[in-house]
Amino acid sequence: MFSSFSPASYLAQYQRNVKNEILAGLTTALALVPEVVAFALLAHISPLVGIGSAFVICLITSVFGGRPGMISGAAGSVAVVIVALVAQHGVDYLFAAVLLMGLIQIGVGLLRFGKFIRLVPQPVVYGFVNGLAVIIFMAQLEQFKARDAAGVEHWLSGPALGLMLGLVALTMAIVYFLPKLTKAVPASLTAIVVVSALVIGGGLHTKSVGDIASIAGGLPRLHWPQVPLTWATLALVFPYALIMALVGLTESLLTLTVVDEMTDTRGRGNQDCVAQGLANVASGLTGGMGGCAMIGQTMVNLESGGRGRLSGVVAAGALALFVVVGAPVIERLPLAALVGVMFMVVIGTFEWASLRILRRMPRTDVLVMLLVTLVTAVSQNLALAVLLGVVVSALAFAWENAKRIRARKHVDAQGVKHYEIYGPLFFGSVQAFTDKFDVAADPAEIIIDFRESRVADMSGIDALHKLTERYQRLGKTLHLRHLSPDCRQLLRNAGALIEVNILEDPGYRVATSAG
Repeated sequence: MFSSFSPASYLAQYQRNVKNEILAGLTTALALVPEVVAFALLAHISPLVGIGSAFVICLITSVFGGRPGMISGAAGSVAVVIVALVAQHGVDYLFAAVLLMGLIQIGVGLLRFGKFIRLVPQPVVYGFVNGLAVIIFMAQLEQFKARDAAGVEHWLSGPALGLMLGLVALTMAIVYFLPKLTKAVPASLTAIVVVSALVIGGGLHTKSVGDIASIAGGLPRLHWPQVPLTWATLALVFPYALIMALVGLTESLLTLTVVDEMTDTRGRGNQDCVAQGLANVASGLTGGMGGCAMIGQTMVNLESGGRGRLSGVVAAGALALFVVVGAPVIERLPLAALVGVMFMVVIGTFEWASLRILRRMPRTDVLVMLLVTLVTAVSQNLALAVLLGVVVSALAFAWENAKRIRARKHVDAQGVKHYEIYGPLFFGSVQAFTDKFDVAADPAEIIIDFRESRVADMSGIDALHKLTERYQRLGKTLHLRHLSPDCRQLLRNAGALIEVNILEDPGYRVATSAG
């Protein structure tokens, strides 16, 4: 049974995995730099704050997170939320909001609310992923702009645009074709190195990382937010902290779901909530911005061979080295190489399968997917987009089930009228349920049989209560038959809230099938 085991082969496999993890981490770190710098500038804070935040968040979530291989950092979805806070009150209020954001996320994880991500329907996941692909694509277009001597921003044109497009195309070609030849090294890292060597060695003039901002500096240090510890401060930062926490957890948990599907493994949602919270608490205490999982960089990591925690730790360590000692080199990297890598990420992230099955999907699911994609891409508010998708999906589900309630009627030899109900009785089906009874024409005794149905909520109980009253006003008796134990408990619980005056024929028992 164990004859095929070889220490040498095991060691070789281990070394191969370590090599892949390290190279994947380096590639991911290079892809992180321009994104994080751009998000920091979007939030009107120093690029070094963004890179320092990415280092702290990536390191902590890689060590303690519930999904090895997933990369977290200072994310654009969170940066969008904090623009107004920074502009109106300053960065220290941002640090306080990030600290509170982390505490909220830790609470969500400890209360095990991460499991509710299972309630997100697949069309919402498709829309979320497709919307993020659009956001990543649109973010790369900013690199095709430049500023003139007067500081006015304009689109690249002429030879500058041609060179940029040519380098982007070369990068994409290397990323696409190299894995067909060899998988010894990550294609993305090879593309960045080759294109950078071509630009630097050939003296080609094109945009570089240093054209966005300088990344030279030091590592984050402990910094307690310099804000008054008052209720007014809490009231000010809490709404921002809550929105950031929800946005961050939404993106992180949905990214975790996507990675689970790609790797055919299962991450731990609640553990990741706690890890994201710890990371944001640490970021807030070291003068950083909030963050969450970054699906683009996660895809870079996975496609480069990163599957474990080591790749994330290496990515965080590389970011620290870039800032402390490697800034002169990193700032010379051509943005075209990084843009090309991210364009390939866009292609890999977008759920093309959702387009192929578009005609076979129910129209409601198509609407939900397009709605989530549009809201995600336009507003960049991921929590709002996912919430809208879940609400629309839930309402569509309720509507479809409301139409399915049916009643089969017959009068037995004793003159008792039977209503056999099919389908759930809940808020959406109450009206259809009530319309099926002919109270005035029915005989003196009526039985409602719930063998194929169940009372699902308070609206259903209220409908039964009102129906009972209508029969009683005419001197008629209503019996319920074959109520399930949970429905009986629901009726008992409601007894203190409303008068459920329903008589049950003692001749009928839930456990019996005799009619």
